Amino acid sequence: MTDEQRHNGNNKRFTRYHSSSYIWQKSDWPDFRWDEGALLEPMSRLSNLHGLLNGRMSMLGFNEKSRSSLSAMTDELISSSEIEGVRLNPDSVRSSIARRLGIEEEGVIAEDHYVEGLVDVMLDAVHNCRTPLTADRLFGWHAALFPLGRSGMRSITVADWRKGEEPMQVVSGAFGHEKVHYEAPASADVPAQMARLIAWCNTANLSPFIMAAVAHLWFVTIHPFDDGNGRISRTLADMMLARLDIDSGRYYSMSAEINRNKKAYYEILERTQKGGLDITEWLLWFFDCLEKAITRTSAIIERTLAKAAYWDKFRDVAINERQRKIINRLWDGFEGKLTTSKWAKICSCSQDTALRDINDLIAKGMLRNSGEGGRSANYLLAE
Repeated sequence: MTDEQRHNGNNKRFTRYHSSSYIWQKSDWPDFRWDEGALLEPMSRLSNLHGLLNGRMSMLGFNEKSRSSLSAMTDELISSSEIEGVRLNPDSVRSSIARRLGIEEEGVIAEDHYVEGLVDVMLDAVHNCRTPLTADRLFGWHAALFPLGRSGMRSITVADWRKGEEPMQVVSGAFGHEKVHYEAPASADVPAQMARLIAWCNTANLSPFIMAAVAHLWFVTIHPFDDGNGRISRTLADMMLARLDIDSGRYYSMSAEINRNKKAYYEILERTQKGGLDITEWLLWFFDCLEKAITRTSAIIERTLAKAAYWDKFRDVAINERQRKIINRLWDGFEGKLTTSKWAKICSCSQDTALRDINDLIAKGMLRNSGEGGRSANYLLAE
């Protein structure tokens, strides 16, 4: 292939490149295949973990379940954007999702129209996960990501497939010293490529675990938009995963786990996109990431259930607002050890008052002394 201009899908600049072979250039593209034997054990673990998580969720009350969904969705939006180097205001994201879910949150956050659009996309993907995918629906998602028709300082094609003769490439490195990680199919081929992917999403009869992993890879390999391909590919994966849940809920964040392993994520994508049509390695990586996400959420839900049981046990015990505030802090993640000085600081009271509050809770069986004496004295929940 002769040298020509290229279009960088991340930093949006033009330079020169030399091409290499990619997965979409294979004669059997996109006939993905995998080793079913190698997937048997991880998929079995995923099914069990997901079933246990759903079981735990069913034990939560409506408010606890709604707040669990709120936390997971907030993590998902913030992390998916952060993977691409876009940082969102967490309070704005949480406030926007809370309004949609009908959850009352303290404080009033000014509306951010960009965040509102991201929330609309996520809720459409999750709550309408069984609604057929269409090009227009994807265009709507894309328009929500780029409401002003710009990516940074550059105008882009919004709510339509990318245009132009220049190749779409993903690169890294300083200007003039870039490394090409991937080149997508030509813009002229995108409509036909996407028609095939959309048809597969609507008709394939496979495990949602597999469909999420394949759809994610397939979409980001086509790279059909000028920008936002990574975020929409992860939204598409979330749409497939939501089909596992009767209520189309969202209680764990795949993107948050990917963000914790971002380097490995980009490495496995690049390796897969430069390999053959056997994508077993990609599927195993995706499943491992998903397993970690579900496991992390399960631990949080266990804590939530224990907290609910604790308050149920002591529901008839009279305590003051300072005591209730500290106990909730201990359940929700207290930094360091609880001491009388920390109690006094958090509750804006004297250390004598803090000690009386603590001793009262110990007498009522709600707190216990850790056993460390003197200045190291600190207190724990009596679970």
